Amino acid sequence: MAKNLVYDIHDRPKFGNMLIFALQQLLAILAATIAVPTIIGVPTQIPAAIFGAGVGTLVYQIFTRFKSPVFLGSSFAFLSSLGVALAYGYCGIVLGSVVAGLVYVVIAVIIHFVGTDWVAKLMPPVIIGPTVTLIGLSLAGAAMGDIVKASGAEINASYNLVALICGLITFLTIVICSTQKRFMMPRLVPFIIGIGVGYAVAAIFTLIGSLTGADYLMIVNFKPLVDNFVNADGSFRGIQAIFDYPHFALVEGIKELATGELAPEITAANKGATLINIGGVAEVVIAFLPVALVVFAEHIADHKNLSSIIERDLISDPGLSRTLLGDGVGSIAGTVFGVCPNTTYGESVGCVAITRNASVVTITTTAIMCMVLSFISPIMVLLQTIPACAMGGTCLALYGFIAVSGLKMFKDLDLSDNKNLFVVSAILISGIGGLAIKIPYALAANGAVLKTIQVTSIATALILGIVVNAILTRLEKSKLGKEPEKKD
Repeated sequence: MAKNLVYDIHDRPKFGNMLIFALQQLLAILAATIAVPTIIGVPTQIPAAIFGAGVGTLVYQIFTRFKSPVFLGSSFAFLSSLGVALAYGYCGIVLGSVVAGLVYVVIAVIIHFVGTDWVAKLMPPVIIGPTVTLIGLSLAGAAMGDIVKASGAEINASYNLVALICGLITFLTIVICSTQKRFMMPRLVPFIIGIGVGYAVAAIFTLIGSLTGADYLMIVNFKPLVDNFVNADGSFRGIQAIFDYPHFALVEGIKELATGELAPEITAANKGATLINIGGVAEVVIAFLPVALVVFAEHIADHKNLSSIIERDLISDPGLSRTLLGDGVGSIAGTVFGVCPNTTYGESVGCVAITRNASVVTITTTAIMCMVLSFISPIMVLLQTIPACAMGGTCLALYGFIAVSGLKMFKDLDLSDNKNLFVVSAILISGIGGLAIKIPYALAANGAVLKTIQVTSIATALILGIVVNAILTRLEKSKLGKEPEKKD
């Protein structure tokens, strides 16, 4: 067992504890998983996104032979691609996820026959370290945007001092639980305790605000919970208030083809949406293909980071080909039986790092828990009512650990060497600065760009780092990189 772990990958916690640990993992990945369907305009598909994350994670665990303790959830990398796919309904989304997943499968097959030596040369620690750091830092803006947000307020909802207080209470509770030495259980479930305390404080402020009519104190939005049980006319919603089923993308896509009509939530999210056609197929493929190629590098960064935490080289065992297959096929399955392409989650890695619980059984239990809970309506809406500020306080801890994990990976590098200095600075500055590659693929008659494929800032920074490192390595080996011989 790794010295820094409480539970190693093959350890099995007691059943009751395991359910609590699984719930904590679910809470850690919750914000990002439900954010993607909300951002693309189909928030009614949150249960499907959660179910799909569970399915994708189980597929990933099967392919990796239950050796990699990481959870798969809705991927932010494909947000711009999903915007393109949404214009062609659920068929477009399913097609895009298949394209992205097949890219992973093809790369996995190549690695199976060629090996991984080229990966180590292409992305050494001087590239992987700052990239992992960048993943944490790039998420900082989202976390800090949430920590000051009042979910239940209509006035000053985007910045609310009371929300910030609730978020910081959540964060400090997590910190105290994680670092105190007297009790073991709080160290293993700091996020559950932290979110619970933050939610309770926010609910008290909300109650006071409701009784006094002070909108500024309305931190929690309980409306989804009320709407779950009561129709607009005040009548009880019946069995759907207790149990409902997720609307899988594949099923909805088949309905589109059978009826010739798009689902109402699709047309509401994209008024110009049409049924899939030949042109749409080409457009979706163009939108997903290059992004999937670049996300491959992020996949390696996540697994390098996780390897350093659990002190096991996942690139060697279960092997990069298996993790890629699990990620690719899991992403396809997560969309078909969900709604969004999946990817390995930095939040999950951060949760493992903070709690020191690398038990794969816990991750598998989380996946099953997601699938079961997605059918239970009150729990789905209750999770949605967790205030943004409490999740922001949680992510302050999670994203910080991701960033620091990256710093650990290149702390032994000689940064007085200009080669290393330029590679690291190129990645960090371009990534933090938000540099993104936008590839135009549709032009107007006057030459104006109508549509673009966007490569995320993290992926762009990674590409730039690889290019800079390759050029400087080649220069180092050439005559230009050698000191001139001194003459006597």
